[in-house]
Amino acid sequence: MAKNNVDSAEEIRAEIRIPTDNLPKDIPFFTKTLKMRMDMIYPADNPQVAVFSGHGIRLRIENGAAEAPATLCIRTDNPDDFADGARVLTAPNGTKVEIDDLNPPLVMPETEHAFVVRRLKDQAPWVIGRAGMHYRDLIPTRLGGSIIASHIRIPDGGPVPDMVHYHKVGFQLIFCLAGWVDVVYEDQGDKIRLHAGDCFIQPPEIRHRVLYASEAIEVLEIGVPAEHVTEIDHDMELPTPHFRPEREWQGQRFVHNVGKDSPFKPFRIPGFDARDTTICENTKEVAGVQVIRPANGDAPWAKHHADIHFTFVKTGSMVLEGEGKDPYTLEAGDAFVIPPGMETRYSQSSGDLELIEVSLPGAFKTETR
Repeated sequence: MAKNNVDSAEEIRAEIRIPTDNLPKDIPFFTKTLKMRMDMIYPADNPQVAVFSGHGIRLRIENGAAEAPATLCIRTDNPDDFADGARVLTAPNGTKVEIDDLNPPLVMPETEHAFVVRRLKDQAPWVIGRAGMHYRDLIPTRLGGSIIASHIRIPDGGPVPDMVHYHKVGFQLIFCLAGWVDVVYEDQGDKIRLHAGDCFIQPPEIRHRVLYASEAIEVLEIGVPAEHVTEIDHDMELPTPHFRPEREWQGQRFVHNVGKDSPFKPFRIPGFDARDTTICENTKEVAGVQVIRPANGDAPWAKHHADIHFTFVKTGSMVLEGEGKDPYTLEAGDAFVIPPGMETRYSQSSGDLELIEVSLPGAFKTETR
């Protein structure tokens, strides 16, 4: 009896059927141009069906089939050497073929700078995302596709239906706002519990899996760029046997910052203190993440020169003043983006105010008055 093993190519007989009205013309296109293997053809005296395999698919080309012509996307390490460099082809039977990079470079869109305020009380919708998690969008414009910021919650605690996966990103932050969550990461030992006030930086393409969450878990997740691919790794098992805290992924190290162990120091803007998460250092200044709280009095007017400057109100309340804008009273769960060169001021801060500031790059110039 054959085993149910999806990894055994000789046992896979699932086919995609596509039509033709002249099979002899299709055969050289699929075998020579697309470099596929012909596995079957019949009947011998007047062929009406041919089966081809390659590039991870199996095609059944059948004369007179009722389906419309298909579109095939073939991804390869060397698209310029495939099909004489053509990126779009059409088979004699009408099948459209697109040739693309197997691992296309990450595209970082140019930031469309804007002043953005997103308040929880305005009832921004929660949507169901990957693994049953609830997502709330904190930057609807995505600043032209340069960043996505999500407030994520899992209402019911327990095991998370996740798989080993990775993200093709330039930068990704997970900051725990409430509850706790267990995650296991490639080359970082056994599972790690992220508590409220702690954060992870997930370097590009590090394999990981969310295992278990407490009830009412909430996290802030930042991804750059906004649209990025999540891929499942079916082969890797976590935890991995090696512990390599110094390993880098595209120049970035994994960071597990524990909030209670991080001291507050004077912030770059007078009137506030901040605790650094070490993310600026460990991403080689790709991004910086700090937790900010009031120290003495209101902050002065200030403007920054970062490309992206995002802030989430973790606890407490404050008033955000901006040049040419009406003041905004902000509370826990609210978020805002300040474009470079715009003067703003944080005022009327409550004693329990804490802000999570995310900047790209991590080091940038600030001016006050």
